Amino acid sequence: MLAGAVCGLAAAPHLGAPPAPPAAGLAGIAGALLVRPRGPVHPGLATAWLCALAACAALAGAHAGAARLAALERDALRPPVGARVAVQGHLAQPPRRVTGGHLLVLRAAGGGIAVRTRELPRELSPGEVVRARGTVREPPPWQAGWLARLGAARLVVGEVAPTGGWRGGLAGALDAVRERAERALESGTGAAAAALLRGFVLGQDDRIPDDVREEFRRSGLSHLLAVSGQNVMLLTLLAAPILALAGVPLRARLVVLCALIAVYVPVAGAGPSIQRAGVMGAAGILALAAGRPSSRWYALGLAAAATLALDPRASADVGWQLSFAAVAGIGVLARPLARALGGGPGAGPGRRALAEGAALTLAATAATAPLIAHHFGVVALAAVPANLLVLPAVAPAMWLGMLAGALGQIPGAPVEPLSWLGGLCAGYIGWAARVLGGPSAQLEVGEPGPAAVAAAALALGAALALGAAAAARRRGLRSRPAPLLAAGALAAAAALALAWGAGEAPVGRAEFEIAALDVGQGDAILVRTAGAPPVLIDTGPPEGDVAARLREEGVFMLGAVLVTHADRDHAGALADVLAAVRVERVAAPPGALRRVCAKLACPRPARLAAGARIRVGRARLEVLWPPPAAPPSAEPNDRSLVMIASYRGFRALLTGDAEAEAAPVDPGPVDVLKVAHHGSADAGLGALLERASPEAAVISVGAGNPYGHPAPGTLAELREHGVEVHRTDEEGTVRVRVAGDRWAVE
Repeated sequence: MLAGAVCGLAAAPHLGAPPAPPAAGLAGIAGALLVRPRGPVHPGLATAWLCALAACAALAGAHAGAARLAALERDALRPPVGARVAVQGHLAQPPRRVTGGHLLVLRAAGGGIAVRTRELPRELSPGEVVRARGTVREPPPWQAGWLARLGAARLVVGEVAPTGGWRGGLAGALDAVRERAERALESGTGAAAAALLRGFVLGQDDRIPDDVREEFRRSGLSHLLAVSGQNVMLLTLLAAPILALAGVPLRARLVVLCALIAVYVPVAGAGPSIQRAGVMGAAGILALAAGRPSSRWYALGLAAAATLALDPRASADVGWQLSFAAVAGIGVLARPLARALGGGPGAGPGRRALAEGAALTLAATAATAPLIAHHFGVVALAAVPANLLVLPAVAPAMWLGMLAGALGQIPGAPVEPLSWLGGLCAGYIGWAARVLGGPSAQLEVGEPGPAAVAAAALALGAALALGAAAAARRRGLRSRPAPLLAAGALAAAAALALAWGAGEAPVGRAEFEIAALDVGQGDAILVRTAGAPPVLIDTGPPEGDVAARLREEGVFMLGAVLVTHADRDHAGALADVLAAVRVERVAAPPGALRRVCAKLACPRPARLAAGARIRVGRARLEVLWPPPAAPPSAEPNDRSLVMIASYRGFRALLTGDAEAEAAPVDPGPVDVLKVAHHGSADAGLGALLERASPEAAVISVGAGNPYGHPAPGTLAELREHGVEVHRTDEEGTVRVRVAGDRWAVE
């Protein structure tokens, strides 16, 4: 029944409110099955009975999830998009750094409020009351899902100011606990080590520099910056012996441990992973207090049900998925791996501890690697050696940080030695991340197809079923393979249904977007997707005011500016972009890079030629032209970058000013063509259209331009090939949005 409830809660965001008649019918069937004759029951009837109960639990979970979603989706922003508003609420969590700015989630009487601002007036803490003024906007595609899980459908783009107030009640008291713990962790150690300690102990990584976080991500150590089950386990391992030495009786110790977990979870941010860990830890402690054997799998199911009951959308959160996958992997793989590494019953305490630590690392890494590959397109090659290298320092860093945070609640307590020692351990972990987190520490992988997803789901379902059966046998219980395998198959089917259902999101909630910004007679193409800063291809002319267009798009940081060539209508506003937003790097063809960056401080300048690939989250930009050894030409347009932008099965050909006759590329079939040179006459366009067969074309062109762009012949050629044409001079900014296997031009 618990598994059924979990599946129903997870399916609620995709199903809406389920109809009542099927629920009533299945409830009647289940009730009839409950009334069964005494004595032995046929295995088939028992299996049917269990499946009916699971189905009823799933429907009940779906109904409960729908009701919870209705409560979460109350939008405190009543005014329409574009309206100026002034809103006020308390910070629900620490501010998050996003594309060049900060994202705040406020709680008000009407619901959640998301606020994006470029600068914070000062450091802000959860629980602080904040007033925001700005314009109501639709969230960008890579933030929409995350904000929806927080109950915010739209956001305010503007300025924020603290009011000096704080939320009251129990939540306010926990905010004060967090504040004192933060001050304690910052005492007696450097800023860099203190930032890492805050991340390790409290899950607050807002003060960790972007390059350091990137090193942790590439080395496979980023899980240390998100509080999870490891933190709860270490908390109990720290507190239990202290309470025992203090003479606290066993039952009282267990009550105190549950209370500590209940305090630690909200203080550490109450994210999906720490919620899961808190529920599992409390379930195990309560089972011990009741004198009943604890079950890791039951606790895992209970944690899934509790977190989904709080927010049915939590299953779409990457952190939630990674947290549960890691626990499942540890449950299935850790023990056999420990035995294989020499940690069997006959091993000494030291060897056993080392083998068990290595087994936990290997099991969690193996279980989470497919999800990381799926969501981020990479595999961290250094994850296992990095985690083994930092293993001796993780527990001391956590324990010292927890002790410092606990003592920090007492005015005048000597916390500096603890935070200093914890900072040393944190510094060592940071050093390991820096050494093993170089650019070559991860391997890019392609997106798995339906067959791979199906195989992974079935393997997970079977592993969970077999793990539950093994646990039952170890406890002397009679396992029932048929119901367990049926439950595993049900879990796999639910996973597959959710995976494919998630791909059917409305195109308006795009996963990937290409926007031809309206900058007049010029090009400025914004490419963005989930999990990565946007990339700008060309900047348009100075009079195009691309900086204002970026502000309208809510972009304050760019992962890269790619300049196709040095002409004024493509690179003239680069200085304005560098002054307006943070840019991580600038790249251009070899012959153009020097001209583009001659009088500018271009960050990390790089040359691009055919064969280069730029990853933008799950999307990819591949350079097709010019070749690395292209001879100089009097016409810069002929050496303009030509790229393929791809996301899943979608492909767009971005041509800059390189007309088809001058850049003989064979891109293969594409969905969308960005017409070269603002739609000028192109003798090779017909042949390109035959090879590429685009369904839609975008022409970036200025209204009333003196060149006669787009040329009548170009428009006629596009119409002859049945290509749908969109122009920035007539439509303004033109967007191509991709969601799942669907795309649309808006």
